[in-house]
Amino acid sequence: MPTTSLPPQVSPPGFALSPALPHQIGGAEVWAFPVLPGEDGPLLGPGADEAGEALGVDLLAALEAARATGRTGELTTVPVGRATSEARATAGSEDASDGPGLVLLVGVGEATPTDLRRAGATLARATKDRASVATSLAAIAPVEGLGAFVVGAMLGSFGFHWRSTGPKERPVARIVLAGVDDDGADDELARAIALGGAGWRSRTLATVPANLKTPAWLAEQAIEVGEAAGLDVQVWDDARLEAEGFGGIRAVGGGSVNEPRLIRMDYTPRGATKRMPTVVLVGKGITFDTGGLDIKPSEGMLTMKRDMSGGGAVIATMAALRDVDCPVRVVGLVPAAENAVSGSAMRPGDVITHFGGRTSEVNNTDAEGRLVLADAMAYAVSELAPAALVDIATLTGAMKVSLGQWTGGYFANHEGLADHVSAAATASGENTWRMPLVADYEDKVASKIADGDNAAGGAGAITAALFLQHFAGDVPWAHIDFASAAESPADRYEWTAGPSGWGPRLLLAWLGSDDPLAGIA
Repeated sequence: MPTTSLPPQVSPPGFALSPALPHQIGGAEVWAFPVLPGEDGPLLGPGADEAGEALGVDLLAALEAARATGRTGELTTVPVGRATSEARATAGSEDASDGPGLVLLVGVGEATPTDLRRAGATLARATKDRASVATSLAAIAPVEGLGAFVVGAMLGSFGFHWRSTGPKERPVARIVLAGVDDDGADDELARAIALGGAGWRSRTLATVPANLKTPAWLAEQAIEVGEAAGLDVQVWDDARLEAEGFGGIRAVGGGSVNEPRLIRMDYTPRGATKRMPTVVLVGKGITFDTGGLDIKPSEGMLTMKRDMSGGGAVIATMAALRDVDCPVRVVGLVPAAENAVSGSAMRPGDVITHFGGRTSEVNNTDAEGRLVLADAMAYAVSELAPAALVDIATLTGAMKVSLGQWTGGYFANHEGLADHVSAAATASGENTWRMPLVADYEDKVASKIADGDNAAGGAGAITAALFLQHFAGDVPWAHIDFASAAESPADRYEWTAGPSGWGPRLLLAWLGSDDPLAGIA
């Protein structure tokens, strides 16, 4: 059992909107301006000319000296002294005595939402351990670009530590979005903070080490954030799981001293009627995966504290649904277990009975994620009558072989739901690629003695999806396998090295749309 607790962690930056330009905002340690590519050289964005005049610095010359082009994420650093009172007053500053010590010129490429998200992350990394920055980067963006910039700045600031001396570095405390006076900016900022916050929470949950993060601990986090978000939260302990027939969750968790849990989180929008449809999200919650008796090699276990990333994505999504005004009921289910090695662990060749009665032959104890997902999906279909069912999981190494590092794969049995996943991926920046449910491979997931085999092998991501499809019934269903995108090997724009926290932005982009069930129900 855990004998320690998580030390206090850093928080994301705070954000404020201002119609003033950076040189008119007193107190900022850093001023930052966008740089766009131009036919005759890079172009500086709003407020840069006035800032250069106030500081007595030729910012275009600084770009030329750095051979800057304005490409996305390019950073030119210009150290400056405090502006003279006379120069700042001439430039129109409200506080002629207070100037920055640093100017940052940040490339934004074509200023698409993706470009601005990456520029936000670039700015955040360059301003760590600073008190404040005033930037006009969001001033050149449409409303959705402002939101993308904020999400990038939040997630690019992410940090996690367990040092006795405290965090090694801290995010910039405050970012002022200067030159923004659009009527819709307040709403977009609030929405972006919800999206970025969900990604931050999911990343934190995935990064917590497994000596603290047991299934019971994960359930405690769901209760805490669920109550704060106005959700109803229930937790099944091992005795209740046994009594109600959740054989998959119990088999996977049976080898660990840390007993399994099933977490249920219920969101109901304001003004909901009895006829309002329900969406169910299911997230894989394997808090550590040794592989079981089919044990992983040591290097394969190094990242397995984050094998609950799908469950973390569901918890973080559920906590933010009210912030994005989700218009439908949503139930989040997280089957949580630790796949361990002991005398009570499930064995190759065991047959387990899932919720609802379907049986699975366990021919690979390291294909455990589909076993816990199957229980939760069967429960959802039987007890919740969902209009749509989406499961999300770090399920197969085969997905990473298929799609590489930065793209998740998804499968769907319904075209309308597939379209929603695709659109949400584009809007959120959490990229996906649709994979095929190849019916000809069904014989691979068949068992000679049970209803199904959990270890089909070959075309591993596809056969895992086919295994799960049997538990979706005729409900519109999508299966998102992001084992490919769950771990970032290095800092890259909004992704920080380590568990990525992938998933909540995509789910919230879908569920926060005007009609998440358009074309489905």
